[in-house]
Amino acid sequence: MSHFPVSNSTLSSTHLAHFLEKVYDIGSNPRCHLLKTGINHTYQIDSEKGKFIFRVYSMNWRTDKEIEEEIRLLQILNSQNVPVSFPIPDQTGRYIQIFDAPEGPRQGMLFSFASGQKILNPSPETHWNIGVAMAKMHLVTQDLQLDRITYSSKVLLLDPMEHIRHFLPPDTEEWLWMCTAQQYLLREFENIDTGQLRHGAVHLDIWFDNINIDTQNQATIFDFDFCGNGWLCLDIAYYVMQLHSTEKEEVVRTAKINAFVEGYESVTQMTAEEKRILPMLGVSLYFFYLGVQSYRYDNWSNVFFNEVYLKRFILMLVKKYYDTNGLG
Repeated sequence: MSHFPVSNSTLSSTHLAHFLEKVYDIGSNPRCHLLKTGINHTYQIDSEKGKFIFRVYSMNWRTDKEIEEEIRLLQILNSQNVPVSFPIPDQTGRYIQIFDAPEGPRQGMLFSFASGQKILNPSPETHWNIGVAMAKMHLVTQDLQLDRITYSSKVLLLDPMEHIRHFLPPDTEEWLWMCTAQQYLLREFENIDTGQLRHGAVHLDIWFDNINIDTQNQATIFDFDFCGNGWLCLDIAYYVMQLHSTEKEEVVRTAKINAFVEGYESVTQMTAEEKRILPMLGVSLYFFYLGVQSYRYDNWSNVFFNEVYLKRFILMLVKKYYDTNGLG
């Protein structure tokens, strides 16, 4: 019998282990288990030659060229001793694997394992080290151009609303506020002194879930799936915004943000204009990622994403951050 078409599938961990054993130099009888599904699916590989991560991209999420540019960026960073999880080629030198999944072709790629573990509530000292790691990355990526998306005001603020509007009625308080805030932020983008901003390749998703901390309190950054072009301070703005959402005590949060900034500036300085626009960029990134959640509803966010979730997210995170920083 023929199989009914699907929009998304999960590759078998058992069969993936057999595949990886054949095409990669990772030793015999590797163990493979699914870490998480999401926009992409992530598997951990445990073998006699160590631990690895295998990412299976959702169908039509990234082009081969976009993945090749992610590979290029990670190779550059790894060659400059920036602590990142880097791609590993198979025994023929190929990085991208293609799987004939039920929904259609999906790419896959093997990565080095970032030593250590995720820490939900890092100490100020750890935030200092994360700031150092990000700054080292930015020293390498400044003025580096990727053949990938450029994070403009259109991408961050206009495009997301086209997806969000399908989940939030236009007469709700939250939608009306989003529209008002969007117009304010767009005007603020026009007032930025871009000559005072550093530009290059950015990660755009650096927070505790994409950082492992080892026993020496050193940070390794991974998951560059959203890498692209933009102001380097976008990475800083996103990290500070995430700290606001995860650390509720103001005194503790301020100490951790200060430690992160001090660590960053122990390597390279931020400009005054970059520091000034961090809050507005943080709110803009909230818009962007709400747009991603809306766009990827069919095969990722549907387990949590609905009108109630959106309203709570907007009021308790986006608007609160906006108001706390005196925007608007």
